[in-house]
Order: sequence, then structure tokens, then C-alpha cells
Amino acid sequence: MRCDLDAGAGGGARLGLIVLSTDESLEHEMGQIAQGRVNMLHSRIPSIPEVTPETLRVMAGHMTGVAELLPQGLAALGYGCTSGSVMIGGDEVARLIQLAHPGVPVTNPMQAVIKGLKALGAQRIALVSPYLPSVTAPMRAHMADHGIEVIHEISFGEGDDRRVARISEASTRAAMLKAGRAKGVEAVFSSCTNLRSFGVIEAVEAALDLPVISSNLALGWDLMRLGGQAARGWGPGRLFQL
Repeated sequence: MRCDLDAGAGGGARLGLIVLSTDESLEHEMGQIAQGRVNMLHSRIPSIPEVTPETLRVMAGHMTGVAELLPQGLAALGYGCTSGSVMIGGDEVARLIQLAHPGVPVTNPMQAVIKGLKALGAQRIALVSPYLPSVTAPMRAHMADHGIEVIHEISFGEGDDRRVARISEASTRAAMLKAGRAKGVEAVFSSCTNLRSFGVIEAVEAALDLPVISSNLALGWDLMRLGGQAARGWGPGRLFQL
């Protein structure tokens, strides 16, 4: 018997996403962006709960094998760790993933955030993160190398990624508001794919009259665009209005 073929569950573009084994937030927020209009396919990478530069780099050894678990023929693929993409290096992340998916465009949260901030015209930002100073310092330096200056920073000082998923959006909102009111801030960046923020981004933008961007927001925006999708209107905040 002959059967008809279609685009598969979700229809539209097939996008791949590598999620940390400790992450409880990225899939939920990315689902709000996809909204059934694209097929967002996930694979989990082993990650050590204690977040340090050394433990983040361990993920490089798993990257290609985890990417191989995703179907072939993806339109684009993202690695879902902001700090990990800095510690491993964006070019190395892409190389390791493309060993399993040759020619497929690859993005990561830090790469996407830098693209998003530049698209919004923001160079001087406030950073909100859950990280310890040993993790934020390399991130700040990386952004500076790409023309983004962190002029104010607020951190929850959390070293266990499992606890980051428990940080309430109310706490993140309060930190965003405090950080965004620092003199000279042009945008607020909430870093970490495990730190929830989608429910408060637009309220914070309205209160500060500034763009607010998160790791998950930027990653979803860039992943959609790399996958050939018009990102406008797919997610919360000013970035998705461009």
C-alpha cells in the first residue's frame, strides 16, 4: 500500500537543539517560540551540575556523539549552554556538531545574544546571571571582544545548575529591574538557558523602556532565522519585533 508523506510532527522547518542534562527551562521556553509551527527536536548532553570553567569544558567530549542522536536533514542546530559556548568556544562547538551534521548551520546562546544585541543597537548592557565570578569573567571578556560592554552586573552566585532551574521568575524580574536602572545601560541580558524569564521579559521592557534579551530568547531567534524562518512575532520582547 502506498502512503503519503508530509513534513512530520510540527510541520515546517526541522530544527535541532542540544540541551544540558541538568536543564529544566530551555525546552519549555523554546516550545513557546516554536508554537507547533516548527518541529523542534532535542538531544540531551551530559553536564556536571557544578558550574565551573573546567566542568563546562567537559561537554566538548560528548558534543559529536550527542549530535549524532538527532535526525539528519535539520535546517539548523543549536547548542543550549551560554557559559559552555564561551568556555569551549563557538567555533569548536560548531565544528564538533558538524562532524555529525555536515553543512548544517549551528548557533549557541552567546553567539545569538551578540547578534541580537547588535540588531537592537545595544552596546552597553547590564548582565543578570546565576553564575559565580569564575564563570562570568570569561563571558564579560568574550562580549567585550565583540563590542559589547557589561557596565553593570547582578548575579545570584549559584554554582549548582540544578538549583538555577528553581530560581523564580519573580527573582529574575527583580534582578533585571535593578540591573537595568544602572546609569548608561542600553539593554539587559539575562544569561543562562536554565534561568527562566519568558514570563517577565515584556513587563521588564515596559518598566525600563529598554530591550531585554535572554539566552533562550536569543537562541530561539537565531535558530529560527538560520533555519529559514521569519522570526518576527514568534517570541516575547523587542528582539522578536525586528
